[in-house]
Amino acid sequence: MLGPVLLGTIFVGTTVATVSRDRTAERLDHAVTTVRTAIAAVCRQLQATADAVAVLPTDSRDTAARQIEARGLASDVRLDGGPTTWQDCAAPADGGVVAISARARTDDGVVAAGQLLDAGFVDRLAASSGAEITLLDPRGTNAVQSTVPDRIRGEIVLVTVAGRTARGDRHVRRLTVGPGQPLPLAVSVPAADPTGLYLVLLGVVLVVASGAVLVACRLARSTTRPLAELARAVDRVAGGELSTRVPVVRHDEVGRLAGTFNRMTRELQGYVQALTASRDQLRRHLTVLGDTLSSTHDLHRILRVILQTALSTTGARGGVVLLADPADGRLVARCAEGLTGRWNVPEAELPTLRVTPGHGVLGGVAETGEPRRGVCGPGGTAPGEPPCRTYVAVPICAPAVVGDPLVPGGPEGTAVPATLGVLALYDRLGGDEFDDTDLPTLRTFAGQAGVAVHNVRMHEEAQRLSLTDPLTGLWNYRYLRESLRREVERASRFGRMLTVLLLDLDHFKDVNDRYGHAAGDAVLAEFARRIRVGLREVDLAFRQGGEEFVVLLPETDAYGGTIVAERLGSAVRDLPVPIDSRRTDAETGRPIDRVSVTVSIGIAVYPEHGTTAQQVLDAADDALYAAKHAGRDTYRLAEVVSATVPDGQFDQAAAAPGGPQPPRQSRGR
Repeated sequence: MLGPVLLGTIFVGTTVATVSRDRTAERLDHAVTTVRTAIAAVCRQLQATADAVAVLPTDSRDTAARQIEARGLASDVRLDGGPTTWQDCAAPADGGVVAISARARTDDGVVAAGQLLDAGFVDRLAASSGAEITLLDPRGTNAVQSTVPDRIRGEIVLVTVAGRTARGDRHVRRLTVGPGQPLPLAVSVPAADPTGLYLVLLGVVLVVASGAVLVACRLARSTTRPLAELARAVDRVAGGELSTRVPVVRHDEVGRLAGTFNRMTRELQGYVQALTASRDQLRRHLTVLGDTLSSTHDLHRILRVILQTALSTTGARGGVVLLADPADGRLVARCAEGLTGRWNVPEAELPTLRVTPGHGVLGGVAETGEPRRGVCGPGGTAPGEPPCRTYVAVPICAPAVVGDPLVPGGPEGTAVPATLGVLALYDRLGGDEFDDTDLPTLRTFAGQAGVAVHNVRMHEEAQRLSLTDPLTGLWNYRYLRESLRREVERASRFGRMLTVLLLDLDHFKDVNDRYGHAAGDAVLAEFARRIRVGLREVDLAFRQGGEEFVVLLPETDAYGGTIVAERLGSAVRDLPVPIDSRRTDAETGRPIDRVSVTVSIGIAVYPEHGTTAQQVLDAADDALYAAKHAGRDTYRLAEVVSATVPDGQFDQAAAAPGGPQPPRQSRGR
């Protein structure tokens, strides 16, 4: 505020000084003009007087001259041309000035009418011009005094020929001598004194400054206090107090700022509450998901929990989880919710919905392993895929663990996560399109699904390895116990029959001794393969230990058991087993690359030969013993129920510490 006031004051002061100088100059110009006019008038009057006297007769001139002096038309009229100190108005000359005169020639001389330069004459000039008149000494040797009327200045001023005032603050102008201007004069006027105006301006500045200080103080109190309150409120909000509000006492800019701050904190508080609720909900979902993953290996249940959690978190209308079929690589729907069209089918029919990798959105995600999101066209994402308005799909990948047999290895031993399937969501409720913030969340759920699928497969693989024989690939003795008990219970429940075949390779010890254990392993592996080829899908084959094998034939009677026994015996007998042996035949000298083996088989039928699993197995063992004594390479059907092992002994052995062992055979086979 003070800046413009000071600038204005300087401008006004400068303007006033300029105006004062201009007005003084105008007064001085006016005074000079008046003086010149007055002297010219005196010169004309003197010239007229001289001319009037000059035209009179000689004897009348002196009388006329005295009359003119008496009337004051001239100070002195002389018939002899006057002294040289009289300055001629028409032709002034340098020298002492006593009077000014005008001359008129006659036949016998010169008549001069003069005006003495006394104080009265100078005072009359000063009175007529309103300025101070000073008569100068043209020689510059002496100063001439002159008086000034009281109404003008009331003092005597001494002026040099240079025209500068000797005393006082005045503006002076010198009038040089010339025709019509016979007097060397100095005309001066008092300079304007703006001191009073400057004092007024100073007072105005002081008043304005005081007012500005008061206004600034009031503005400071009315502006900085709300800003300070706003700053403190911001500090509290930064400290986490989102309920902080600033009072709005005015409706100016500061008030609008406070209102905006309050609206911001309210919205921020609402956002934080919504995020907290979403976080708690997500935490609950993750807790449920973690509990599910840790408590079960039911893949369908795990995938359904993951899908429901993803739908609830993102607000999607529907979704589907597809897993790759190891057989043909196509994506198979495993669980779905909220879908329409051909995908709205009962859960049992979901496996019929398949997607080829590389085709459409789902196939593209499965093939490239990159997530995709967007807006569906009129026909959906692609032909054969669920109809929708918007979609987001992320791949389900196995965890990248080096050395994991279920995860393919990359170059130089690196682990490359295999794409196990796709998690896809459709149509966010509210009409908004899925955005980039949904991708990390869905990647998390897809990662959980990948871990779940991988864990289930690892569990199944571990189960398979713990229940199968590594050499032959058949079920082992541990799984035989459970399977035989389960099949006996099923046969008992439904009133069906169960046939048990106990197989033993003849003279297998001779094969190991003669050709080596590698050849013996090859024989066992080939024998197991021929067993699998000769059985139905519902039949189960086991390696009980050594060269002994067990086959379970559900819903098969004794006649069917003998048919299977004949087929298996023939499959072993008719085709020698190829081996890799460095031995040669002693008679022919040819390398031995094939081994001929035979098998003895004992057959027992539930419930004909036993009412428990152990009794049936013992009956089959007795029948095998009979087949061995009958000359081997044959089969025998059990005749009586074995009573050497009490009921339940088979199951008790299953509970023995360290795992059950195959029963020791006293037969030398």
